[in-house]
Amino acid sequence: MKHNLGIIYAIAAYSWWGLIPVFWKHLDHVSSIEIVMHRMVWSCLIVVSLIVLMRQWRAFSQLLKNREVFLRLFAASLLMSVNWAIFIWAVNSERIVETSLGYFMNPLISVLFGVVFFSESLRKGQLVAILIASLGVISMVVSYGNLPLVSLSLAITFSLYSVIKKTVKMPATHGMAIETGFMFFPALLYLGYLAWQQESVFGVQPATDVMLILAGPATLIPLILFAAAAKKVSMTTLGMSQYIGPFLQLALAVWVYNEPFSEHSLAFALVWIALLIYSIEQFYHQRRIRLSARSAA
Repeated sequence: MKHNLGIIYAIAAYSWWGLIPVFWKHLDHVSSIEIVMHRMVWSCLIVVSLIVLMRQWRAFSQLLKNREVFLRLFAASLLMSVNWAIFIWAVNSERIVETSLGYFMNPLISVLFGVVFFSESLRKGQLVAILIASLGVISMVVSYGNLPLVSLSLAITFSLYSVIKKTVKMPATHGMAIETGFMFFPALLYLGYLAWQQESVFGVQPATDVMLILAGPATLIPLILFAAAAKKVSMTTLGMSQYIGPFLQLALAVWVYNEPFSEHSLAFALVWIALLIYSIEQFYHQRRIRLSARSAA
């Protein structure tokens, strides 16, 4: 029952992330930077309120005294802000296909960063998967004459964010409160400047105001679901679930928003082959570990 509930949480989290472009499309008349600033402000207010309501303020305040954790989460905050800005800009610039490719590439970039930052060794299957995914990137360079910057930027910033989060052990709400807290006052200042220059969209149309406020819970709900899933299911199950998000993004891009796909088809085919190899290798690797543990027992 516990495992089944974890799978439901994981599917819900990744489905939310996969369908979130629909939400941002309703704010395509707002600049991506202004959306990110509102997202930071409302996310921070909501998550801090949650911490207070759950009576976790004392434990949370102790984290603020840890200078090393503080600096790492500051770097995570910057990476998160950049990732959000790129994603929202790409969605509202009719480049959802490229965002989905970026999140398909993310697991493979994460494996590569595991080698770079944690001295993890690459197994043969992982190496083959990364090389095939690299061919997908090269195919886009050849067809377009330049790098798929949106896809690579999303994959790299999110993977770097994951690297930092891997080194910091704390509840998801606490980490999110600190990360959004770093940007809270700069975001307020920016939004205040827009209002002073009469360039802010906030306060003009009630419907837009509501959408901008909802950017906070739209950010936090999938993170809370993901954190709950991580405690109940294996990393293999969690890893396999993450493909739901980019698949839904791709489906939205092609079938709902009529974005062109044919010029990306070779790159996607190579990345999907790479992910298939990676997933099969990961499955058998985890199976070997379990069998070895049983034999030892």
